[in-house]
This record gives sequence, structure tokens and C-alpha cells, in this order.
Amino acid sequence: MSDQARAPTLTRRQKAWGWLTDYGYVAAWLARAVVARGTPEDLLTPPVAEPGPPVLLVPGVYENWRFLQPVGVRLYRAGHPVHVLDGLGWNTGTIAEAAGVVGAYLERLDLSDVTVIAHSKGGLIVKYALADAATRRRVRRLVAVNSPFNGSWWATYLPLPAVHVFAPRGRVIRELAAQAAANASITSLYSAFDPHIPETGHLDGAENVVLRTVGHFRPLVDPVTLATIDEVLSRPNG
Repeated sequence: MSDQARAPTLTRRQKAWGWLTDYGYVAAWLARAVVARGTPEDLLTPPVAEPGPPVLLVPGVYENWRFLQPVGVRLYRAGHPVHVLDGLGWNTGTIAEAAGVVGAYLERLDLSDVTVIAHSKGGLIVKYALADAATRRRVRRLVAVNSPFNGSWWATYLPLPAVHVFAPRGRVIRELAAQAAANASITSLYSAFDPHIPETGHLDGAENVVLRTVGHFRPLVDPVTLATIDEVLSRPNG
């Protein structure tokens, strides 16, 4: 599918300001992730008579489930049971291991018709999990926000194992590119400018939506991102 809307032309000043505010956002939310109260169970029973389809949140690298808490709370208040994977911790393990956690969680709770909201590495994890037919049958759609489906050239030069895996010519990115069966069930949302992913999150065969936002993290709470997620959840299944 072609991208919906074209990326706006941005000035250097707009990019620099977007980069600065992006890191301000991530610093604030990482601090909150350390001190925040509440448990994953708080989002499982929405305050409505007839709950909507379930949602699963999968964060990015060096993020725990609380990083997606603003999205989760919004969907919980809209009537969706929201599930998180507390066992991923700060999500520094391998993509294959994390994909196994996703599949096992869906199987253990016997969830179906699930919409997965994932950020960055989380999108790669879920795409990897969808290669398993048993998992794919349980997932209605993956909405990935700023996921490096094509890798990121920055990762080529970073020695951190949790980040180096995103190298465009690395084994994991090449394996995921070859696993195209699930692409039609993926909505990839990506920023007009993402300093972490110069290659963008475009995924061939998926629904691709260019967000008129700048940054890698802050777009998670941008009104357009949230409205797009709402629209995807409102679609009839099938």
C-alpha cells in the first residue's frame, strides 16, 4: 500500500527543535517509569458494561511497559482491556526471545481479536511473532509507531548489542524483511522526521501512514497518532 499523505518539508530549525523536545519527553517518561505507581492489572478491566476488543502494548528498546502508559490509559478509558508484558522488563533481550514472550502470553490468556500497539523495537518483535501462524490467528492488527522495519544506519556504528541488532544489513532485519506474510495486517505509523530512523518505518505491503510529527518518542502522544490508533481500533474485524 502507498503512504497516506506526504511528509511535510521541514526546516533545520524545526528538526532541531523537534529533536530537543523529543529527548525532553523521553527523559520525563523514563523518570516516571521508575517512580510511577500502579500495576499492569489496573488496565485489564475497563469501566464499561461491554468492553471492546483487547489491546496489547509492546514497548521499544530500553523502555518498559509504562512508557506506553499514556496510550494504554486512553484506550482503557475508551473501553478496551489493555494488556502489557511486564516480563519484558526494559526490553533489552533478543527480538526472538521477546517474540516468544508475546506468543506465550496470548496463548496463556487465550486472547483473540487483539490489536497490538507497539513502539520502535516493539514493532519488530511483534512482526517476528506473527511469523508463527498460531500467534497470527490471535492478532487482528499490529499498529507500529516509528518501528525500524528497514533498520537504522545509526545502529551500524553503535556497539550496544540491544541497538546494533537494528543495523540495516544485519541478520535480524534481513530475516524480518523476508517474512512478508503478515505485512498486510500491519499499520506502520512513522514521523515525517525521525532522527533515530533515517530510513523511515515504511514497510512494503503494509498500511503506511506518515505522521506530521518530528521525533521518535513524542509522537506516541501526538493527537494525530492517537486519532489514527482510534480509527484502526474502530474498524470492523475482517
